[in-house]
Amino acid sequence: MNARLLLAKSSLVVVLALAAAACGASTHEIPLETPIRPKLDVTPFQRVLVAGFLAGGAEDVDANAETIRLLRSQLRNKSGLRVIDADALPLLDLSTPQAVPGAKPRSEGEKPGVRDEKDLEAREAIFADVAYWKKIGEEFQTPLIVTGTVMFTPHQRSGYVQREEETYDTFGRRRVVPVRTYQERKGYILKPKFIFIDGRTGATLYSESFREEVLYPANQTTPALSSYFELMERLMPSFLNTLSSQKVKGTRVLLQ
Repeated sequence: MNARLLLAKSSLVVVLALAAAACGASTHEIPLETPIRPKLDVTPFQRVLVAGFLAGGAEDVDANAETIRLLRSQLRNKSGLRVIDADALPLLDLSTPQAVPGAKPRSEGEKPGVRDEKDLEAREAIFADVAYWKKIGEEFQTPLIVTGTVMFTPHQRSGYVQREEETYDTFGRRRVVPVRTYQERKGYILKPKFIFIDGRTGATLYSESFREEVLYPANQTTPALSSYFELMERLMPSFLNTLSSQKVKGTRVLLQ
């Protein structure tokens, strides 16, 4: 929200500057960076443990392992907390599925695991187990614990897509016109939920859910792992802003 307000203000400044320029005034752009305060106070912590995630969806991407690696790497580079290297917690084995309305019963011989969001919902009680998370915190010297859920699923959609097409008139003048075409597209949906737990008490401090989607032309082949990283890149600034201040880049236009 803060970022959108800053961008709106910058746009207004640019409009006013253009109006002034039309009246004869000269303008000068100055780059600036605006800090955004973190969503969570992490001053009581010196360490952070990315403990693992309940994950499911696309079988060719281990969303749990990839999310752990990515978050640890980002936190090492962009936070002041010391990242703990440890094996991922076996949350799938530790979580006990609860009855959830609308969940499909498993067929005989089906492997246990997370199939869909109903499966995740059935297992989320583990994140409220204060005693368990306090025990984990004591084992790792009371860090900030990062855990949660990740669903990375294939997705298809069909419909009209607008694109720009170049045309030339009889005098050879170039024009760019919008063209709407019907397309079959395929891609992925990424829905992570990050949960931040106090390793001193086992209590949840903050949680935030995200949803990102990417679609490609049906004839385009894009590896699932590439799509996963593309989607995670979009939401990473918001994740990092939970723990540390981030900067929004923009420009200020001065009238001369």
